[in-house]
Amino acid sequence: MVDRYFSLNKKLVLKFYIKVISKFKLAFFTIVFATSIAAALDIYIPLKVLKLWEILNSNDFSLVPEAQKIVIMILVLGLLRWIIRRSSSFLNSYFQANCIANLRKQAFFYLIGHSHSFFVNNFAGSLLQKVNKYARAFERLMDSFFDNIIPLVVRFTGTIIAIYTLIPKYSYILFVFSVLFIVTAFIYTKLKLKYDIISAEADTKTTGALSDSIGNHSSIQLFTGYDYEKEKVGEVINKQKNATLTNWYLWSGLSMIQTFYTVIVESFILWINIKDWSLGLITLPVIVLIQSYYGRLVENLWSFHTIIKTFYDGFSDAREMALILDKPYDIKDNNQKVLENVKGVIDFQNVTYVYENNNQKVFDNFSLTIKSGERIALVGTSGAGKSTFVKLLMRLFDLKDGKILIDGVDIKEVNQDNLRENISFVPQDPALFHRSLMENIRYGKRGATDEEVIKASLLSNCDQFIKNLPEGYNTYVGERGVKLSGGERQRVAIARAILKNAPILILDEATSALDSESEMLIQDALHNLIKDKTVIVIAHRLSTIRKMDRIIVIEQGKIIEDGNHQELLSKKDGIYKKLWDIQAGGFEIK
Repeated sequence: MVDRYFSLNKKLVLKFYIKVISKFKLAFFTIVFATSIAAALDIYIPLKVLKLWEILNSNDFSLVPEAQKIVIMILVLGLLRWIIRRSSSFLNSYFQANCIANLRKQAFFYLIGHSHSFFVNNFAGSLLQKVNKYARAFERLMDSFFDNIIPLVVRFTGTIIAIYTLIPKYSYILFVFSVLFIVTAFIYTKLKLKYDIISAEADTKTTGALSDSIGNHSSIQLFTGYDYEKEKVGEVINKQKNATLTNWYLWSGLSMIQTFYTVIVESFILWINIKDWSLGLITLPVIVLIQSYYGRLVENLWSFHTIIKTFYDGFSDAREMALILDKPYDIKDNNQKVLENVKGVIDFQNVTYVYENNNQKVFDNFSLTIKSGERIALVGTSGAGKSTFVKLLMRLFDLKDGKILIDGVDIKEVNQDNLRENISFVPQDPALFHRSLMENIRYGKRGATDEEVIKASLLSNCDQFIKNLPEGYNTYVGERGVKLSGGERQRVAIARAILKNAPILILDEATSALDSESEMLIQDALHNLIKDKTVIVIAHRLSTIRKMDRIIVIEQGKIIEDGNHQELLSKKDGIYKKLWDIQAGGFEIK
C-alpha cells in the first residue's frame, strides 16, 4: 500500500520536474554523457597501471620505452578525466541553478493562484517550506543522480567486465556480492518507506506550529501564553524528534547488515587470492588490482543505500508541493469575458452558498439588487453573512447555486483579474507587504507615478505621518505592516483605493481603527472617493452609515430590513433601531 502510494507520488513529482528539465535537456544529457565517460575512465586507467606493474615486475629493462609510453597514456587519460569532470561540474552548476529557479517560479506562480479558502486552510509557513523543500529535493536528487547513480552503474558494469577479462571467477563473486548488496538495500529501504513519510510530515507540522506561534507572538505576550506555547509546540517538536530518531535507527540497522556483507566477502576474496597465488594462477599486480576494484566497488555500493534514502527523501519532500501543483483551482476562469465601462449595477439572484469546511449554509436563495452609483450598507450581527457577501462578489468563493451579475454579466464568465480590477476593497484590518510605503500604496495602481501616489496619500491623510518618518515614502513597514499603527495601516489601504479608483468600492468599516480627528479627515476623503461609484459598506459602527442611500440588515443570510437611516429608525421594533439605540446609549459597567 505504501509502495503504491509512493509510486504514484513519484510519478507526480517527476511529471513536474521533467517539465523544467526539458527546458535544459541539452545540458542534462551532456552532463550524463560526460559523467559516464569520467566513470568509465576510472575503470580503464587502472588496467593501464596493471600493464605498467607487469612490465616493472618482469625486470626486463628493454621494456622501459613501453613503460614510459604507458605512463604518458595514464597522464593523458588522467588529464582528460580531470577536464571532463571540471567541465561537467561547471555545466551542472548552470543546469541546477536554472532548474531550481524555474522550479521555485513554477511552484510560486501556481500556488499564488489558488483560492482564498485554500490559503485560509493552510499555514503560510508550511506553504513556504513546501516550496523550498520542492526545490531543495530537486537539487539533492540531481546531485545523487550525477554523482552517485551514473558512476555506480558505469563502475559496476565496467568492474565486472574488466575483472572477467582477467580472471572470470572473481567477476562472478563480485557480481553475486553486488546483487545481494543492492537487493538487500532496496528491500530494506522499501520496508522503511512509511517511516520516511511519517518523518517528512512531522517536519512540516513542526514548521507550521512554529510559524503559527511566532506569527502570534503578541497574543502570547498579552495572554501570558509562554508556558502553554512551550508545552504545545514542544509536544509537536518531540513527535518530530521521535519520528526522526526511528528513521535514523533503521538506517543504522541497514549499515550493520552492509558492513557484515563487506567484511565477509573481502575475507573470502583474499582467501581465494592466496590459494590462486600459491598455485601460480594469479600474479601480485592482479591481486592488487582486484582489491583496488573491490574497494572502489564497495565504496560505490555503500552509497547505494544513501542513493535510495536520497531518492525516497527527495520524492517525499517534493510530493507535498507536487500535490498542490496537481490540485485544480477551486475557482477557475471558465471564460475570459472582460467587463468594460462598468456602471456598477450588482444583482444577486437566488444565491445559495454553503461553507465546505463545516457544511454551514450562509445564504439560501438570497436576492439583492444594487443600482449603479448606489451607496448601501450591510448591517447585522457577527456571522450574519456580511463578509461572505463581499467575498462572493469578489469571487473569492464560488456559488453553489444562483448568479451574481455586474452590469448584467455573470461574474463566473468574467476573467477574475478583470473582475477584481473593477472593485476597490478597504479591509477592516489591512495587511501590508514588507516593502516601502511608496510600493504599498502604489499596489492599488502599479503603473502610478510618484506624484499620483503622493496625491492619494494627501487625500487619505497619509502624507503627514509618512513625512514624519525618517525615510519618508521609502520607509519599510515590516511584515504585514507591523511597524505602523492600525490607523496608519488603514489610511494606507484607503490611499490604495483612492489610487485604484475602481467603479465599485467596498469598505469593511474603513474608519474603525482611526482616532476621532483622523476619522473626520478620512470621512472627507471618502466623500470624494465614493462619488460616481457603487459603494458597499460593511458597517459595525452605525454612526458612519447614516448618509447611505440604503441600509440592508442581514440575519442568518436573509434580508430582514431594507431602507435608509430614517426609515429604519421609524420602525418601532426594528433590529436596526435596537442596534442604533444600543450604540447611541453605549453600555455601562456595573
